[in-house]
Amino acid sequence: MKKLKLLVILVAFMAGFSQSNAAKINAVKIGSKINVTINGNFFTSYIFSADEKYPFFYPVNGPLSGGSVTSMRNGEYPHHSSLFFGCDLLNGGNYWQEGPDRGRIVSVNADILREGKDSVVISDECIWIRPGALSPIKDNRIITITYPADNLYQIDEEITMEMLMDVSIFKTNHSLFSARMAADLSVRNGGTMINAEGDKGEKETFGKRSAWIDYFGKRGDNIEGLAIFQHPSNPGYPSPWFTRDYGFISPTPMFWPENGVETFFKKGEVLKLKYRVIVHSGNVKQAKIKELFEIYKKQN
Repeated sequence: MKKLKLLVILVAFMAGFSQSNAAKINAVKIGSKINVTINGNFFTSYIFSADEKYPFFYPVNGPLSGGSVTSMRNGEYPHHSSLFFGCDLLNGGNYWQEGPDRGRIVSVNADILREGKDSVVISDECIWIRPGALSPIKDNRIITITYPADNLYQIDEEITMEMLMDVSIFKTNHSLFSARMAADLSVRNGGTMINAEGDKGEKETFGKRSAWIDYFGKRGDNIEGLAIFQHPSNPGYPSPWFTRDYGFISPTPMFWPENGVETFFKKGEVLKLKYRVIVHSGNVKQAKIKELFEIYKKQN
């Protein structure tokens, strides 16, 4: 009887696994965008237009509603561009807020490495530039998009930053990997922001070190959200989080530098960062965010 029950569970598991992995993920490069679809449904665009501040993802569509769980050109803070990576107060430049004259992160080689089966892999090389100044950084990105389970999309981003000169970053909340949530999912509008320790909202999560944060809310009769995982290999893991109830999350080490003033890197130094983004239906427990992180932290 026990063997029969085990066989039934195994068959059910494999059936679910095969269903998820039967998904076909496609990507097409059109101009300054790489558009990604999952089972024929539009998921996201990696945008690297020459007139943008930096490359970013928008929309980042939820698996149920088909609407973006992130916000773009939000009226309150128009420099928040959905799901993005940047930095302010870096060698006198600003590679975060609007205004290309203060600094930009320019894609020079965005390409699709693989697509059409169970994953899409995108590579990009980016140069950080500012008028009248030498480039302080170049970075290389490997982005992998998968569909590991029903009602769950996944974006893995590996970013390798090479310092082309000595780099100083003064204390700033405008730094590195970030997500601006759609307004309807924000805490202000009834949504939930929760970290790995169970702390909720801006008051409890701001400045706290945590491996991940999940942000979700109701859409009609359903729930959708987005979680960001920090990989344990990241320097300073886990970084403290800069959070806002209006819908912003970012693991932001540069706002809490060790000396209280600045973060410094020498010329030739390399900073490797890894993040995983989970776009999901259901709340933090239904989406099994804790369990998904336990899998992620064991991966190289």
